[in-house]
Amino acid sequence: MLTAAACILAAYLCGSIATAVWVGRVVRGIDIREHGSGNAGATNVARVVGVPWGLLVGLIDILKGLVPVALLSSVVARGFGIGTAEAGLILGVAAIVGHLYPAFAGFKGGKGVLTALGVSLALLPIEAGIAALVWLGVFAIWRTVSLGSIVATIMFVAATLVHRLISGSNPPTSLVVMAFVIGVLVFVTHRSNIRRLMAGTESRFKRS
Repeated sequence: MLTAAACILAAYLCGSIATAVWVGRVVRGIDIREHGSGNAGATNVARVVGVPWGLLVGLIDILKGLVPVALLSSVVARGFGIGTAEAGLILGVAAIVGHLYPAFAGFKGGKGVLTALGVSLALLPIEAGIAALVWLGVFAIWRTVSLGSIVATIMFVAATLVHRLISGSNPPTSLVVMAFVIGVLVFVTHRSNIRRLMAGTESRFKRS
């Protein structure tokens, strides 16, 4: 039980790795949360610090969700006497909370989308892969990160539901609920982006 609890704490601390904040400080000597959109995420780093640094932040933010779930789910499952999927869900929530409220950066983090993607890749790899491809397609056409995130999230939830309807029991109910929770998280954290999209004022990456 104590080992399982320690794994959950480790997942939260992993999520708390303030990649965007640290890159902003090391590379530019700034607090990224005081520049650009004010979000401690890969997109804001790409705009303010540079695209290569934004890609690095994005990759690490994904790993923050993927690694704890992939490595620690079996330990938590044994410790609490629950299924591996449910254990992974608990660890995933801990990692996402860590990203949103990082202990290493004053509990003010990013929007959690990429960390949630990492969790999804560990628990629902097919559905997460489909969502990632949709994001790439939307971004390639409209060059708008937030639009890609919103459309990809809708596709992620839809793919999870279709998979469940086809198979009857897989993915388990807990992961279907997770997909909906991630969907709600994305829409809640992107409220301002949605308003700007509707007004036609959302920022786009220029084509090189």
